Amino acid sequence: MNTANSNEFEQHFSGMLSDYVTAIAWSPDNITLAATSAAGEVALWQDGDLATLQAGNGESLNCVAFSADGQFCAVGGQDGRVKIWRQSELITTLENAPAWVDKLAWSHTSNQLAFSLGRYVQVWNADLGETVVTLNFENSSVLAIDWRSDGQYLAVSGYHGVKVWNSQDWNEEPYFLEMPTVSVAMAWSPDGKFLASGNMDRSVTVLEWDNPDPWVMRGFPGKIRHLAWSEATTKVGAPILASSSVEGIVAWEKLEDEALGWEATVLTNHVDVIQAIAFAPNSFILASAASDGWLCLWNQAKQVSQVLTGASAGFSCLAWHPQGKLLAAGGENGELFLWSNGHLVENNVET
Repeated sequence: MNTANSNEFEQHFSGMLSDYVTAIAWSPDNITLAATSAAGEVALWQDGDLATLQAGNGESLNCVAFSADGQFCAVGGQDGRVKIWRQSELITTLENAPAWVDKLAWSHTSNQLAFSLGRYVQVWNADLGETVVTLNFENSSVLAIDWRSDGQYLAVSGYHGVKVWNSQDWNEEPYFLEMPTVSVAMAWSPDGKFLASGNMDRSVTVLEWDNPDPWVMRGFPGKIRHLAWSEATTKVGAPILASSSVEGIVAWEKLEDEALGWEATVLTNHVDVIQAIAFAPNSFILASAASDGWLCLWNQAKQVSQVLTGASAGFSCLAWHPQGKLLAAGGENGELFLWSNGHLVENNVET
């Protein structure tokens, strides 16, 4: 990253929720940031203003996401409800108590929302206003949900691995990426070629779709809590995968020689548990937010180029603006920050 002052991130906005910021998400149209809190608040940031969509009710909200067309915003949490807004109007409340809803994800190609209900995942169609299917993960509670970028496959992870359903035929038996551990974190690469799983046994599994033999990487200090793929690709045409465990990050780059698999670069700077990692759009700049109160920006996913601070009790989550112009983060004491850097995309994409 160019570290000239004009290209560094500078604080653009700061505001407060009343409690721990549990999740944040940008709308695809680039103009709205939604945030949820452990007090049950839903807040929307637009044009420099932070407005309350839902006041706190004492029951934590755990997840928030916008639909692919930006029409709908969904939240889920401790009370078992999935609430869906169109713009600022609450249009649907799906009652699922006593199950907590702590994972949800919209399809990238349609207004289908998948969310966790204990050992099940339900898929709800916002255009039709009805449930499409209820999927039984069986092995355990659902720990991660992610749609492939083309909307065809829905991956669900938990005990003993990852199950992948075909959205063109929900009745078809799911593909099972089986492993002798718990898949804690899971993510498709943006190009849809790879599926990664971060595991309880301190390993990372990477499956190249249509290749039956996954790579397994080991040697982490603890369970893998978070995964992030870059949109940008390296010389061999593959994205970089970042994984975090306790206070450490490892960036994985696919090697030209298939037999050698993936090469690791260890990133060390944090001194407390990392709560979130994410690559900037179309870039190899990686952001990491941790309980130590540091939000680190890693140039080329290799070395720290800038450290952002301000969260008094540490950071809890982060999200890049879809064009990379703004970086948002939430704090454990309820802080909400936005930093801006208009030069990010132009100066940092490698062709």
